[in-house]
Amino acid sequence: MRGFCKGWIAVLLSVLLIVGTLPFSAQAKGKNVDYEKYSQVAVGKDGMVATAHPLASEIGAEVVRTGGNAIDAAVAIQLALNVVEPMMSGIGGGGFLMFYDGKTKETTIINSRERAPQGATPDMFLDQNGQPIPFAERATGGKAVGVPGTLKGLETALAKWGTRPMQQLIGPAVKLADKGFPIDSVLAEAIADNKEMLSRTAAKDVFLPKGKPLQEGDTLVQKDLANTFKLIRSQGSDALYNGPIAQALASTVQKFGSSMTVDDLKNYHVTIDQPIWGDYQGYQIASMPPPSSGGVFLLQMLKILDDYHLSQYDVKSWQKYHLLAETMHLAYADRAAYAGDPEFVNVPLKGLLHPEYIKERQKLISLNSVNKNPKAGDPWKYESTSANYQLTKQPDDRKYGETTHFSVTDRWGNVVSYTTTIEQLFGTGIMVPGYGFLLNNELTDFDAVPGGANEVQPNKRPLSSMTPTIVFKDDKPVLTAGSPGGATIITSVLQTILHAIEYDMELKAAVEEPRIYTNNLNSYRYESGISKEVMNQLNILGHKFGSSPVTIGNVQSILIDHQNGTFKGVADSSRNGAAIGVNLKGKK
Repeated sequence: MRGFCKGWIAVLLSVLLIVGTLPFSAQAKGKNVDYEKYSQVAVGKDGMVATAHPLASEIGAEVVRTGGNAIDAAVAIQLALNVVEPMMSGIGGGGFLMFYDGKTKETTIINSRERAPQGATPDMFLDQNGQPIPFAERATGGKAVGVPGTLKGLETALAKWGTRPMQQLIGPAVKLADKGFPIDSVLAEAIADNKEMLSRTAAKDVFLPKGKPLQEGDTLVQKDLANTFKLIRSQGSDALYNGPIAQALASTVQKFGSSMTVDDLKNYHVTIDQPIWGDYQGYQIASMPPPSSGGVFLLQMLKILDDYHLSQYDVKSWQKYHLLAETMHLAYADRAAYAGDPEFVNVPLKGLLHPEYIKERQKLISLNSVNKNPKAGDPWKYESTSANYQLTKQPDDRKYGETTHFSVTDRWGNVVSYTTTIEQLFGTGIMVPGYGFLLNNELTDFDAVPGGANEVQPNKRPLSSMTPTIVFKDDKPVLTAGSPGGATIITSVLQTILHAIEYDMELKAAVEEPRIYTNNLNSYRYESGISKEVMNQLNILGHKFGSSPVTIGNVQSILIDHQNGTFKGVADSSRNGAAIGVNLKGKK
């Protein structure tokens, strides 16, 4: 980012000052929406919104444009995403909202991660023979559903920092659900790919009318969800956690094998957390602490890579990808061993980031060969406590989750970086009948085999990879980053930061640069755009990159240029996202 803010402003301002293109009324009526008219890059002087769906971006931008702050916009966006991205997030899930307060200069997290019900047991994902139930089976049953936290999280954030009432901010989502909107290609593909799972529950009536998947361009109307939002509008979160919705939710998941009760919902609570902080090349990075593994291992990988000066190698060179892969292997070995909910287990945060421990890990990396046995180190020797769990071997059958991330800034210097989820596409696929929202399968983020830091326990939060992040320079926020993608989230954020800071790339280029992911010697993923020659060289070294590229993550990012007084928003091209800048004419 040294010079990363300069040069492009004059050109972009003339073509990318987006003030808004679709009023609420047009969205609410479900008229044809030309998704292609939205830009993935925008510049604004008075605010910025970057989300994975244009209608949610427009709703958020309208809130900022009409005087709401970044928290107000984030609440409206999340509720709208429940409607337009029902397979990714919603009130049946949870998330992490990071907020930088432009007035107090403090950075705080609202942690609405799902919790296990009181009846959950460490062995609940084992079969009668003590073997792990296959992931596809355990991910779609009632036992996978965690007590949802998103609505409580939104309500808490709004009470602390918001300027507008929930009753107003939920309005656009009510209209979208009630009147409908045209399905985009991402949702259409998700419905088609998950037809069998959706057909088992009330979700079939919403997404598979007459047994056929809705297709791109069809209008999706969600009357039950609209009515649920109306209840929330009049009753607040009590509508979900204490009323008839709670009874319906508990009854529904019990039919699918869950132990969840109305009391589990009534007793749910969010936490207000502080970020985990680290330094990288003169920048300060605020990221997500446990029960997310995102922040600590993002910072660990940045520290390991810092001394390698990656930019001495071309951004698409085999050397860069090799060093990334080796670093990922070591970090994910530590992640599997030591990460869990700090309300229940000791997590060696100090040790994992200790300079001497980082040196130990660096010594295990060679530019000339692959480490054939990457395993967890011993960070405890740099701690005053010890592990209150043992190391366990887990089945390697977990499917990569999908979720959504968005970023918001406003004219008062407030910044939101928010990752929110129901885990897999459509979560468990279980919809609460009569209420129209889908339930998460977050409890499959626990270990299937008990005994480790991340074993199932009542009221415990499963380990997450969500990594909402804000980067600072001279104590001022300059960049937001976050992504969906399950365990790949951490590496998507890592590479975005590396491309922006180490390689000094323009933000859109930093987001779009091909990414890789590998968490062990048998799991490799990479995006298109990396040459066959480079792939061959990596495999000659001992890596196992396959022949087929895939999409990894969907980064939504905002660059804050304090010198020019502008925000640059970027939406990743892997979905139909949009960045919309706010520019107020005649502002005093």
